[in-house]
Amino acid sequence: MEQVLLKMQNITKTFGNVKALNNVNLELKSGEVHALMGENGAGKSTLMKILTGVYSLESGTVTYLGKDVKFDNTKQAQEVGIAIVHQELNMLNDLTVAQNIFIGRESMNGKIINDKEMIEKSKELFKILEVDVDPRTVVGELPVGIQQMTEIAKAISLNANVIVFDEPTSSLTEEEIGHLFKVIDRLQKKGVGIIYISHRMDEIGKISNRITVLRDGGYVGTVNTKETSRDELINMMVGRVSYVEPKTKSSIADNAAVVLEVKNLNRGKKIRDVSFVLKKGEILGMAGLMGSGRTEVARAIFGADKLDSGEILLYNKKVNIKNTEDAAKHGIGYLSEDRRVDGVITGFPIKDNISICAIDDFIKNKIIDDKKIEEVSDSFVTSLNIKCFSSDQVVKTLSGGNQQKVIVAKWLVRDSEILIFDEPTKGIDIGAKNEIYKIINKLAKAGKSIIVISSEMDEILRLSDRIIVMAEGKKAGELKIEDASQEKILELASVED
Repeated sequence: MEQVLLKMQNITKTFGNVKALNNVNLELKSGEVHALMGENGAGKSTLMKILTGVYSLESGTVTYLGKDVKFDNTKQAQEVGIAIVHQELNMLNDLTVAQNIFIGRESMNGKIINDKEMIEKSKELFKILEVDVDPRTVVGELPVGIQQMTEIAKAISLNANVIVFDEPTSSLTEEEIGHLFKVIDRLQKKGVGIIYISHRMDEIGKISNRITVLRDGGYVGTVNTKETSRDELINMMVGRVSYVEPKTKSSIADNAAVVLEVKNLNRGKKIRDVSFVLKKGEILGMAGLMGSGRTEVARAIFGADKLDSGEILLYNKKVNIKNTEDAAKHGIGYLSEDRRVDGVITGFPIKDNISICAIDDFIKNKIIDDKKIEEVSDSFVTSLNIKCFSSDQVVKTLSGGNQQKVIVAKWLVRDSEILIFDEPTKGIDIGAKNEIYKIINKLAKAGKSIIVISSEMDEILRLSDRIIVMAEGKKAGELKIEDASQEKILELASVED
């Protein structure tokens, strides 16, 4: 009989007047992958923060290896064998990969840190993960996917009995996901218990043994993965089965006004002779494999990265976008794939984040009109259905889906006519995804012109009027939504020079 490693019973947690968790239960057995599902804001992260000592245990019991425990900090949890791989990267960008993995647990040679030993140990960890990384590299110089693999290597290095994976694949390539699943399989065989948080149902179906669902801070139930269906899980999570249906036809006329045209964009090997147009009210999907150049094109249009050559035209007039401020002045808004780094100031309130890009509009006689900021922010909280107690709430306490809505509001306050959504639903549950889809469709119907970059082909097919496929920095092809399919997108995305 499998040993029960962990039991969390009747866990309750409140923040002010908000009950974040209400009598939640979770059981984890040795060698089990136990998926934890629920909409953003359902309480998954709060429950894991109680388990790992980030939040104090208010009510209920946590039983680990047969003993009731209560952790005051993450170090205490790690010392007894409980580790977590956070969705939002928890790396120190100025330190090397090896230094990040062993921070606080450095190899010592007397009173001197033994860097050589940590580098060798790091190499062994990455060999297990089947990833080629030089442990001497400074973390800030690495792609997000490799940073995520570094977080995973750190968790494995702790030799934990319980590992929590919080959206571990959100920044990984398909190949890296395959390596991670092999590692999880090996950990299972060693008797390690895995709590796996993800919104990707296909992943959960492949990798988990049981699934626990939370909704609005409450415990809905636990089911065996093989005995449940996608619709049953969605119903447990959101109380309904609701999808934004894939588009089968574009509503944009062939002669619709062109609002943005890019001609022969080049930036080293990352962007190579890319040209396309974006029409008024159109949702232009940009598909391709990771590293294909999609984000690089978006950043160049937004002035975040300098082009070597090429032209950008707005409403048939050539513009010179030197930086992001120029782009914003020209009515271009960019919602980055890493919202916590480039999208929001997490320690600031919602209202400050919403108003920050248009702060001049809220200044009268050299004085900031706080009342106007609050009124405008409150109107967007209502219209975008941002779940919060008020616009004074600090952004870092919001779920991922609600943080994304704050960024949308920020660019709408700026009255942006062109919006670039880069991985708009990364790390967001199916209920919040549908809300973001509805917002994007609503903006397009209101005449905004939108570029959507996504690694999820289903998302591209649900939203796009037309699809550009990128491969190795080049535009590999273009598809009308009527002609598009996952197979055709993959065929173009896999084209090699």
